[in-house]
Amino acid sequence: MSPAPSGRGVAILGAGMIGDVHRRAAILEGAEVVGVLASSPQRSQQVAAGWGVAAYQDLAEVLADDRVDVVHVCTPNATHAPFAEAALRAGKHVICEKPLGISTAEAERMTAAAAESGLVAAVPFVYRYHPVVREIRARRQAGEFGAWNLLHGSYLQDWMLSPDASSWRVDPGLGGPSRAFADIGSHWCDLVQWVSGETFTDVLAELSIVVPTRPAAAGPTFAGPTEVAGDRVEVSTEDSAALLLRTAAGVLGSATISQVAAGRKNRLWFELDGALGSAVFDQEEPERIWLGGADGNRILVRDPEHGSPEQRRLSKLPAGHAQGYAQCFEAFVADTYAAIDGGSPEGLPTFEDGLRSARLVDAVLRSARNRSWTKV
Repeated sequence: MSPAPSGRGVAILGAGMIGDVHRRAAILEGAEVVGVLASSPQRSQQVAAGWGVAAYQDLAEVLADDRVDVVHVCTPNATHAPFAEAALRAGKHVICEKPLGISTAEAERMTAAAAESGLVAAVPFVYRYHPVVREIRARRQAGEFGAWNLLHGSYLQDWMLSPDASSWRVDPGLGGPSRAFADIGSHWCDLVQWVSGETFTDVLAELSIVVPTRPAAAGPTFAGPTEVAGDRVEVSTEDSAALLLRTAAGVLGSATISQVAAGRKNRLWFELDGALGSAVFDQEEPERIWLGGADGNRILVRDPEHGSPEQRRLSKLPAGHAQGYAQCFEAFVADTYAAIDGGSPEGLPTFEDGLRSARLVDAVLRSARNRSWTKV
């Protein structure tokens, strides 16, 4: 295999849907994907053959490979801490899927390890990379919306709607004690905090499990009902969450999170209501935003010829040529690699952001148990 144009070597840990998304983004940014480590040696060989890369036998082989300077951790949540920490100790930069570990203690340890290493350690809160999201943020920074009155929205999916759908995420031993909120609610909270400039400090949460048992044989993420017959297991991780939130500045917020909302495939939606105006973003309609005012409303569409510098920077296609999730991920990986090369890209989510998210997940779980307002 010829050297990558960038001279950067990448190892992918994990060979599911998101691992392939990481691989594509790395290649588009000029990196060489050197090899893959999947769930078993046999699976590694199978995926490596399809990707045209080497198959690693274990993590030690990955970390001993001098060609690799960036490790992408795309494995089940319980492996995030040991894999990322080992990569940092080996002198590798890390992109680690969220959540950072399955506890606040793990996330704190990972963040400390990243800080001590001096290496780049990033977390794919990639919805920050929608160009029109950058436009809302720039307008907030310019004072267009005034002081916030209310922050609200939802993140809804339906891939766990069927009682016969399952995934490793259902198992708290692999996915952690929170499922829907840790998986997708964390994205909503990160995005709303980053765009609004607010920080959630208190939460009142209720969790719901509407499918009490699921197949023990887990299928791929987003695959829907499994065809595998057999035993069922009791579900202990939430299908849905309803949150009231309060920020450090005293702004009230609310969010509804669900993986059992029929017809909603990946609908991250928020509305930010200010004293002078409002803004709405819908991830399933990522080319436009709604801007509300007392004297009328506007629809603003993504356009590399107009708007804020960051909106223009991330608009890789002409107006009217739809960009979406894949381009967000590509831009995130490009910014991570730019940071490795010494740059300071705006809005790159790091392990510090992952730790903030882990603390919020913990607060949501504590609030649901205690049925009370809880400090983050």
